Amino acid sequence: MADHAVIYAIGDVHGELARLEALHKKIVDHHLKHHADKWLKLVHLGDYVDRGPDSAGVIDLLRELEERTNIIVVNLRGNHEQMMLDAADERYGDSRLHWLSNGGDATLHSYIRRGTNNPPEDHVEWVRTLPTLHLEEDRHLVFVHGGVDPSTFPHCGAQTHMWTRSQRFFETEGWEDSQLAGWTVIHGHTPTDDASPELAGDPPCRFNLDTGAVYGGRLTAGVFAPGVTTPEFIFA
Repeated sequence: MADHAVIYAIGDVHGELARLEALHKKIVDHHLKHHADKWLKLVHLGDYVDRGPDSAGVIDLLRELEERTNIIVVNLRGNHEQMMLDAADERYGDSRLHWLSNGGDATLHSYIRRGTNNPPEDHVEWVRTLPTLHLEEDRHLVFVHGGVDPSTFPHCGAQTHMWTRSQRFFETEGWEDSQLAGWTVIHGHTPTDDASPELAGDPPCRFNLDTGAVYGGRLTAGVFAPGVTTPEFIFA
């Protein structure tokens, strides 16, 4: 039954804990109404930390979800988690300055409010274990934070998975003669201009779910149900 799960993929959270909780509630309500006979699978696409008000709380929530036995949860690592890791490994060097200047200061404040000056070791180690790519091979679905390299997929490496904004990836017409032919990629990382998901290709084969929640946009979940070619979207 888990092989036929309805997948709810969620774009960049960036510390927006209250909106993530609201989106999870909408997802559960939607699932119970439309797909109660199937497993619910959550795929968070990365960038849980930085810029928003409660990155520490978001990590707590995602870790708690992983302990659930009535749903399936996949949490991917984004480039902001990687910056947090790099900063933790080099507490006082350039990596820390780079993280703090890219929204890490807000993450740090979320931990300071809890009485600690840095992310605790259990949070850091949890982030370190996060994968950067999730494949649903039977359904030819790719879940990743930033994107992939069409010419080397699926062996394009964590750096590409977390950071890429390559035109080779964005321009889906070039996929036809690449390893990505026949696959659909669901990603975040690059905020859309209109707070709506970006659908690229005809039929769509690339879905960008980073709808700029931390910039005043929306937090978006794409609903990928077995046998359904056009996903629905849920917003918070």
